Amino acid sequence: MSKSVARSRFRCRSAVLVGASAAVFAAGCAQPPPEPAAVGLAEQYFADNNAAARSGPAAQQEFFRRTQHPDFTDQTCDLGDTTVQLDPAMSTLRPDPGYAPDGLAPRGEIWVIGVEVTTRTAGTTTGHQIGSMHLVLLDGQLRAFAPCPSA
Repeated sequence: MSKSVARSRFRCRSAVLVGASAAVFAAGCAQPPPEPAAVGLAEQYFADNNAAARSGPAAQQEFFRRTQHPDFTDQTCDLGDTTVQLDPAMSTLRPDPGYAPDGLAPRGEIWVIGVEVTTRTAGTTTGHQIGSMHLVLLDGQLRAFAPCPSA
C-alpha cells in the first residue's frame, strides 16, 4: 500500500473519530432536562417553613395547617411552644409513588426527600435528627404532612 493511500485512509478514520467525538461532546453539553416543578416548590416550602419557625410557634402552626395535604387534615397536632426547622438535602428529592400512610395513598404526585430536623421549645434546641419527609404536588401546590411528635 502506498504512503498516499495509507494517509488517505488515516484521514478518513480520523475524520470519523473526530466527528463521533464531536457528536458525543455536543450531547454531553446539551441543556439538562428542566427541573421538575416539585424542586422549586420544595425549595420554597422549606424556606417558608423555616421562616414560620423563626416567627414562632403560632406562625408555624398556621403554616402547617395551610400546607397540610387535604386528604389528611384530620391528622394534625398542636405543637404547643415547639417549632420545627427543616433543612432539606435537595439532591435526595425523588418520586415515591408507593407512599401510602395508614394504607391511604394521597392524591397527587408524591415525592420524598432527606431532611435534617431541629425542634426548639422556647428557643432551646430540644431535638435533632435526620430522616425522610414526604411532599405531594397537588393542583400546582406543594402539600405535606404536619409533624406529630409521639408522646
